[in-house]
Amino acid sequence: MYSKLLKEKGLINYISGSEFTIRTKLIGSKIKDEVEEILQIMGEKPEEIYSAGQVHGDVIKYCSGYTGKEYIFGRVFHDTDGLITDKENIALLIKFADCTPIILYDPLKKVQAALHSGWRGTVQEIGRKAIELMEKDYGCMKENIYAYLGPSIDMENYEVGEEVYNAFKNFKNRDNFFKKKGDKYLLSMIDANLDLLVENGIKKDNIEVSRESTYKNLSLNSARRDKENYKLNSIITIMK
Repeated sequence: MYSKLLKEKGLINYISGSEFTIRTKLIGSKIKDEVEEILQIMGEKPEEIYSAGQVHGDVIKYCSGYTGKEYIFGRVFHDTDGLITDKENIALLIKFADCTPIILYDPLKKVQAALHSGWRGTVQEIGRKAIELMEKDYGCMKENIYAYLGPSIDMENYEVGEEVYNAFKNFKNRDNFFKKKGDKYLLSMIDANLDLLVENGIKKDNIEVSRESTYKNLSLNSARRDKENYKLNSIITIMK
């Protein structure tokens, strides 16, 4: 599985699902072997691999290509949910189960950002912050940025409480991606993040949206479906 739009624009990308685990808590150092196998499938040998110790926040770290420390594989930024780089042949790896993976790519300035956006990260507008970083630090223009919203849990299977609905109070189109269900709500994370990107200047024609459900599609991993021993999916992106 991959984004056709990003591939057309020159960004190498690949999504792993239930055939891999990609969760250190379950397999420890064997995660290195899994990542290497994915890169073999991709036919890529990046100079460095960056991943994030994700905490459902809005911190975005710059990937310079310098490791400076030994990790299980590549370099890990702890307490981080976003990666950004202007370096070629560097792999960015984002892990996800039911949250939304977001890739932003400017093929003219050669800048990419990879984000993990759960409902907390979306409320904190990690997508907007990545767009602003691309503009401010790398001279990107919004009209030249392409985006991919990857597989995540579908609205039907993502029931949340009123506190989550209230957390989105600053989203003017909130009721476009929430649906009332008794004293609970159903939330479409895909549409919440799509709304955020469009509201912050990314053209709809420049956005590819995957409607694959991590919950319904058994070839993908889901935390809600698989409970405490759930595995993680990953999306790996590389500029050439």
